[in-house]
Amino acid sequence: MPNSLVEETKRIVAQFDYSDDDVNKGVREFLRQMNEGLQKDGTSISQIPTYVTGVPNGTEKGLYMAVDLGGTNFRVCSVHLNGDTTFNLTYSKVAIPKELMVAKTSKELFGFLAKQIEFFLKTHHEEHFEAHVRRRRSSKTAEGYEDENLFQLGFTFSFPVQQFGINKGSLIRWTKGFDIPDAVGKDVCALLQDEIDLLHLPVKVAALVNDTVGTLMARSYTSPGKTATLIGAIFGTGTNGAYVEKITNLQKSVDGVYDKSTGEMVINTEWGSFDNQLNVLPKTQFDATLDRESVNPGIQIFEKRVSGMFLGEIVRLAVVSLYENANVSLFKGVTSNTNGEQSTTHIGDDSGLFQQWGLDSSLMSVAVADDTPELSSLRQELDSQLKIRSASVEDAQAFKNIAHAVGRRAARLSAVALGSIVIQSGRLKETSDDLVDIGADGSLVEHYPFFRDMIYEALKAIEGIGPEGAERIRIGLATDGSGVGAALIALVAAGMEKKAIVDEIAALKNAAAQKIAGAIPSAGESATLT
Repeated sequence: MPNSLVEETKRIVAQFDYSDDDVNKGVREFLRQMNEGLQKDGTSISQIPTYVTGVPNGTEKGLYMAVDLGGTNFRVCSVHLNGDTTFNLTYSKVAIPKELMVAKTSKELFGFLAKQIEFFLKTHHEEHFEAHVRRRRSSKTAEGYEDENLFQLGFTFSFPVQQFGINKGSLIRWTKGFDIPDAVGKDVCALLQDEIDLLHLPVKVAALVNDTVGTLMARSYTSPGKTATLIGAIFGTGTNGAYVEKITNLQKSVDGVYDKSTGEMVINTEWGSFDNQLNVLPKTQFDATLDRESVNPGIQIFEKRVSGMFLGEIVRLAVVSLYENANVSLFKGVTSNTNGEQSTTHIGDDSGLFQQWGLDSSLMSVAVADDTPELSSLRQELDSQLKIRSASVEDAQAFKNIAHAVGRRAARLSAVALGSIVIQSGRLKETSDDLVDIGADGSLVEHYPFFRDMIYEALKAIEGIGPEGAERIRIGLATDGSGVGAALIALVAAGMEKKAIVDEIAALKNAAAQKIAGAIPSAGESATLT
């Protein structure tokens, strides 16, 4: 490898170093911004109350529906909870048409979503669907049969929402490439329910679910042992986390009704916006360029350094800067093919390397995982994905080093968020041996090589956790948070509704009994009771 390529690659890689000291500075600031979010609205870490005040224990039963608008796809599923930490899942998935992501009105998008629910019911629950239609048409009292024949639905909506009830919440802003201004400020559950009702579907939107909350619930239902799950975290296209917080720490006012008896509430952090002010987060020229050219400059700053949607673009910008350096020979040299012939490395004119978002983060996984002496898998993928023909081993090594540095920084930043919440919870101090359980979902934790290992490496360096504390933190994959988790919250919501009705009936009976008791005449008196 020419010395200049080695040295320039090292110079770029060094910019992505995130030291143990940086991790601890990040944790201190994360804790400060977390607690600021518990005190008031309008902060970087939003700390949104979810109205979910308990987590499951694996014994729950029933058939529920869930839908998930998480980004580029929409998923509809039905979940049968078996009551023994297991479940059966049926689902369908459809890509959201690009034009609907930037539609003029919310009705276009939510009408499309309701139509997918109708297709799903007709395909997988035809008997239930037909029975409902017949009952609806033949029933003398329109409401007579509906409640018992409704699917309770959990709506996973993975965008920042201000909740004001378990199935009520207004959209704060769009992320992930969506931009429908008409929907901002509106109750997304009502938008979906309106379109469901127009199609006369037997479905009630019972719960609004952030994907991280669903991840937390699903992990708690299926996790081994008796330890209640503390955090649900997403490290995929986007990143966010939800955790169980003591209600006494929630100082800002919470509108709406919720069950206070547990003393806890699940909080949706919206940590993708941590440190939008750039007080402590790393800031390279590549981060700055990515942010400036994104659809939402200045916000979701943490997410832009951690999530799969952005990591490939950071690598692309760094590699292009190396390629454009006249003193460096990257993807420009002469290389030997396996048959011994000489060929010149060249890049196709329409290569994704020169297009915004043209480098998919999955290529980073290939780079990091390829330990062959010739880096043959990576060189093959550089050819097929980026049209970089006949890349040399030296070229591929430079790419690999940059990809590893960007991925490692993302993992260590992820540890800042997780470690901060573990410290905030006090669970490591409450007992000396219980595990702290974390449910994680998303392509990075599932598929990116050694991502969890790099998180643990950083957790060990955090003051207040250390190597011993890190040993007691269990990061397990959550099984389908957007489906099972959403169904579990629909179950919780249905239970809350029944409890509220029972309480209301009891209160009415009590009031009536008091009224009658007050109206009963004393001996010798007469009265007329109405």
